[in-house]
Amino acid sequence: MEAEYKKYLNTATKNKAENKKFLEKLRKQKPAHLDTLIQDLHEQAFEQIDCLLCANCCKSTGPLLLNKDVDRLAKELKLRPSIFAETYLKTDEDGDYVFTQMPCPFLGSDHYCSVYQARPNACREYPHTQQRDQFQKLKITYLNSLICPAVAKIVEQLKQELK
Repeated sequence: MEAEYKKYLNTATKNKAENKKFLEKLRKQKPAHLDTLIQDLHEQAFEQIDCLLCANCCKSTGPLLLNKDVDRLAKELKLRPSIFAETYLKTDEDGDYVFTQMPCPFLGSDHYCSVYQARPNACREYPHTQQRDQFQKLKITYLNSLICPAVAKIVEQLKQELK
């Protein structure tokens, strides 16, 4: 991972309590322009941060897989869904499908996803800062700021914009 990306994550870790408190307050306030602001910060962050130089999300946290994700991945790999599930998945404590191992079994050494076109929906939507109704996603934004350097950068910039 790039040194600059590590710096963003270290800052997020150092500011955990402050960031959590800030985002909780923001969630209660529900500013009308929050979606636009976060989406703008998202675009700015991803102009500077290249996921292929990081892949921390794929290395450290796994997506929840829905049945449609299992079906799509199984089809991509030319497996029956039951064989795909048996080979790659386990059920977590909440009864959700997750990968049996991390990093993701489909992450290449070059940080490319070997099943990118069929990737799970949770991967497609990550890190969620590009979506609407951001005040509903601020808890996951806090958690993702500890994993994704772009989200860490977004949170720091958001604090500057709204403090």
